[in-house]
Amino acid sequence: MKNTLIIAEAGVNHNGDLSIAHKLIDAAANVGADIIKFQTFKASLITTKEVKKANYQVKNSPIEETQQEMLKKLELSFNDHEELIKHCNELNIEFLSTAFDLESINLLKKLQLKRVKIPSGEINNLPYLREIGTLNKPFIISSGMANLEDIKNAINEINRNLKKDITVLHCSSEYPADKKNVNLNAMKTIKRTFNLDVGYSDHTEGIEIAIAAAALGAKVIEKHLTLDKELEGPDHKASIEPIEFQNMVRSIRNVDRALGNGIKIPTQNEIENSVLVRKSIVAATNISKGEIFSKNNLTIKRPGNGISPMEWDNLIGKKASYDFETDELIKW
Repeated sequence: MKNTLIIAEAGVNHNGDLSIAHKLIDAAANVGADIIKFQTFKASLITTKEVKKANYQVKNSPIEETQQEMLKKLELSFNDHEELIKHCNELNIEFLSTAFDLESINLLKKLQLKRVKIPSGEINNLPYLREIGTLNKPFIISSGMANLEDIKNAINEINRNLKKDITVLHCSSEYPADKKNVNLNAMKTIKRTFNLDVGYSDHTEGIEIAIAAAALGAKVIEKHLTLDKELEGPDHKASIEPIEFQNMVRSIRNVDRALGNGIKIPTQNEIENSVLVRKSIVAATNISKGEIFSKNNLTIKRPGNGISPMEWDNLIGKKASYDFETDELIKW
């Protein structure tokens, strides 16, 4: 049973090498992800020439360069996108990419993807939101670095012309994120505030936080996937390798099955077990027909296919209609 949509975030973990991008698609399909997501951008349109790399980018990609120089090497062309989409179709895994600028939004429009993903960094970008909001597709919004007002404003812009199917992902925009800063309960706050489906974009090390998010009701889980955490690049250290990703997928699917429908009724197996583990009212001693039932001649024992102990008060003080031997199930 699949209640949770699992996105393998390839992002820029291809390091600008299309062969690695294809291997990431293979890995995502093999580990059971529903979607593999890349990033679509023009470095010159999203950064100034002087902007420095973020601290995590410097730590994980120590080459002396500007952010624009780093990102330029990670761009994917339109033809690259088409080639990767074809590979995804062959493996029956959905291709998704996040646009970071207006030109990239138009590129993704041409590719007619199934859904739209807005990254955390664009949640307060009004021209961006107005342009991408013209798409009539399901939206997934990451809310890292955002407060409820930011989320509300983004939702209003996206819904300006037509109300969309929106899922909001709680996210901690650290790479990797410290578990003490995750605040998973904020996911429930988002759901309660906006009455929308929610999910979680996970940047923590390991897989337990993503699994916990699924248990809390996340409809979407996004996690960075890498072929090797030791590769040089900005996001590899905040990613997990295929074997760990597969374990996460398996665990989330188990959580999906365990969550069920919320209706509290016994399962068929429980009904069968109840006869052996529940109890009935039985004779504590030999009882003669006409004798008055009392706490001295009645007791409670297994099996549970006789009169329920909940009928105890209704039985005490009544006359026995039959003779009963010790340990015999009482009947009316």
